[in-house]
Amino acid sequence: MKFIRYAIIFGIVSTFILTIAIYPAIPDLVVSHWNAAGQPDGYMSKTWGLFLIPLIMTGIVALFAILPRIDPYKKNYEKFRNYYEGFILVFVLFMLAIQVQIILWSLGYQISPNITIPFLIGILFIYIGFMLGHAEQNWFVGIRTPWTLSSKTVWKKTHEIGGKLFIIAGIISIIGLVAGAYAIWFILVPMLAVAVFTVVYSYVEYQKEIKNQDN
Repeated sequence: MKFIRYAIIFGIVSTFILTIAIYPAIPDLVVSHWNAAGQPDGYMSKTWGLFLIPLIMTGIVALFAILPRIDPYKKNYEKFRNYYEGFILVFVLFMLAIQVQIILWSLGYQISPNITIPFLIGILFIYIGFMLGHAEQNWFVGIRTPWTLSSKTVWKKTHEIGGKLFIIAGIISIIGLVAGAYAIWFILVPMLAVAVFTVVYSYVEYQKEIKNQDN
C-alpha cells in the first residue's frame, strides 16, 4: 500500500528533522548504553550519539527495500507485501521511539529504559509474529532453516506456530517492564526459546514429511 510507504518515509524524515532541531540543546556527550539496572554506562559524542539511530534506520530500511528485488523467491513477497511493508513501518517507529528515549534522557527527562525498551521490543515481537503467520517462502524474511526452505509444507507449519510463539514472546517482553533490572531476561529468554523451538520443530516436521514420502 502506498500509504504504508509514505508513512515509512515520513517516519525517517521526521526522525532526522527532530534530531537536527534538538541538536543545539543537547550536551556534548550523549548516553549510548544503559546497564541492566537502567543506569547509563556508555557515552558517545553528540554528533554520533544523535545521528547514529537515524543513519542505522535509513540503512536498514534501504536494505529491506532491496531484499525483495534480489531474492530468488521475489514473487512470493507480493503475497505478503502489505505485512512486510507494515513490518518496515513498525521498525521505523521502533527506532524513532529509541531516538526519542535518547533525546529525552539527554535533556534531563530520565525515563528508565527498563520501562520503555521491554514495551517497544514487545510490540516489535508481536508484529513479527503477526507477519510470520502470513509470510511466504523466501530467503531473507522469516524462520529460515534448511528444512523450511526445502519444503513449503514445513515452512507453513513452522511459521504458523512460530508466529503465535513470537506474539507470546512479545507479551512476556511487555510484562518485563515491571521487572526492573530483570527486564532483559523477559526479552532474551522467550526470544531464545522461540528460536530454538522453531529450528527443532522445522527439523522434526521435515523428517516426518520425508518419512511419509518414503512410505
